[in-house]
Amino acid sequence: MAEVARQRPRSAAASLGPFPVRVQSAPVHVAVIVIALLWMMPTIGLLVSSFRPPAMVGQTGWWTAFQPPFAFTLQNYERVLTANNMGQSFVNSLFVAIPSTVIPILIAAFAAYAFAWMDFPGRNALFLVVVGLLVVPLQMTLIPVLRVFTALGLTGTFLGIWLAHAGYGLPLAIYLLRNFFGGLPREMFEAAYIDGASPLVVFFRLVLPTSVPGLAALGIFQFLWVWNDLLIALVYLGGSPSVAPMTVTVSNLVNSLGQNWQLLTAAAFVSMVLPLIVFFSLQQYFVRGLLAGSVKG
Repeated sequence: MAEVARQRPRSAAASLGPFPVRVQSAPVHVAVIVIALLWMMPTIGLLVSSFRPPAMVGQTGWWTAFQPPFAFTLQNYERVLTANNMGQSFVNSLFVAIPSTVIPILIAAFAAYAFAWMDFPGRNALFLVVVGLLVVPLQMTLIPVLRVFTALGLTGTFLGIWLAHAGYGLPLAIYLLRNFFGGLPREMFEAAYIDGASPLVVFFRLVLPTSVPGLAALGIFQFLWVWNDLLIALVYLGGSPSVAPMTVTVSNLVNSLGQNWQLLTAAAFVSMVLPLIVFFSLQQYFVRGLLAGSVKG
């Protein structure tokens, strides 16, 4: 009996198990669900409108599509894919986005490794200059770069747009990767140097394999930015159907009188397919890359 008396009574929360915890977290879950629904509402409306006849899109709201009479059609997608050069534009976007993502990441990886783990004169000052380029408005560079491209014959070519996107993406890429590489353990580099590894071997054998989450997160950012870009493509590539990416083609769907604007709903989802696939396939790396360095173990 004495042992029983010495035992402290359990609290009511402990006796009820995880129920109080669930009650406390319920408002957070409800808020997340509400925010997610509000965020997805325009996308849902766009998706529903893309399957509605053009006449009904202009007369009624998308939410009326779930009331009888139900009228859904693939007419918008057929017109976009067959009559508006969307297939060629999709291929052009791939030719623009893939090299424009790989080139700056490769260059930035080398530069970030040097800034993080190699000693050379003026390293900190040069890194500050690179970071300072982040605040330079992109619009200020369009005319000077366009004049250079025109003189070199790069206007309207994929090489020109690759170089432009690489130049615009390098400051942010170097900044992010330098911080990521700087968080790697110093002991790993010291052990490699003691074993006689050169800086190039350390970069390819140690730095790159251990930095896959950071590289993947940066790759997602760069790919989405290039894929959704309209201004740079319009300035350096122009509106020629042979090289125009999807953003330029989609912007040309609506004429000056505002006709055929309902085709934008189908064209928007055609252009969203690949970015969604890229994001969800690399989502685990994306989250790990964003959280890297936030917790010291």
